[in-house]
Amino acid sequence: MRLIFVRHGDPDYQHDCLTETGRQQAASTALRLHDEKIKAIYSSPMGRARETASFTAKDHGLDVQNLDFMHEIWWGDKDPDIEDSRKIPFEGHPWSIAYKALTSEPSYAGEKSWEEHPYFKNNICMDYFDRINTGIDNLLLQYGLKREGDFYRCVQENSDTIALFAHGGSGAILFSHLLAISFPIVLTTLPFGVCSVSIFAFDAMEGEMAIPRLELFNDMNHHSGHKLNFEM
Repeated sequence: MRLIFVRHGDPDYQHDCLTETGRQQAASTALRLHDEKIKAIYSSPMGRARETASFTAKDHGLDVQNLDFMHEIWWGDKDPDIEDSRKIPFEGHPWSIAYKALTSEPSYAGEKSWEEHPYFKNNICMDYFDRINTGIDNLLLQYGLKREGDFYRCVQENSDTIALFAHGGSGAILFSHLLAISFPIVLTTLPFGVCSVSIFAFDAMEGEMAIPRLELFNDMNHHSGHKLNFEM
């Protein structure tokens, strides 16, 4: 079982679609994935992700299936009326607060303790966390992988390859969940570019535990002028 994760192409955020550059990136990504034996294509319901996915879907003769839980995340104080001295800095922007939290209080780098940091605990971004984690577990269960603790038990052997097109924020939560590492660590150490390709492998025989392995991260070699892949 393999999961190919693709971040959407260069976006027009105002109209929630791709720019012309983004469409060129999506086309080159479809070419990059042409020889992959993709059985299903999933996408965030947002326009820029679905449009990116549509190029690969057309090349493989597949429909794009919506995953509402992979909608891009938002952030900010849950209490907009909180006094200024207690407001989350950087307007709650996850990537900025992750760096500040980790560098000022390294003890919060732990897998769970970071959730209690006031920058995250009172942040709207946490409203998306459980929904994405539950959603990806339910999706993987359809492919014979049942979440147990931080890993997955193979309840039915499956060699399918699926592709998922989404965003920087919802994708970072997915990476955190699959790799069982803290969200702030993902935000600060695993940045991935537009239309980048990353691949997770879930190798296990029926009854065994599968520890998700990051086979490829942030591959952008298929875009002209980019040489940014990191193989593991």
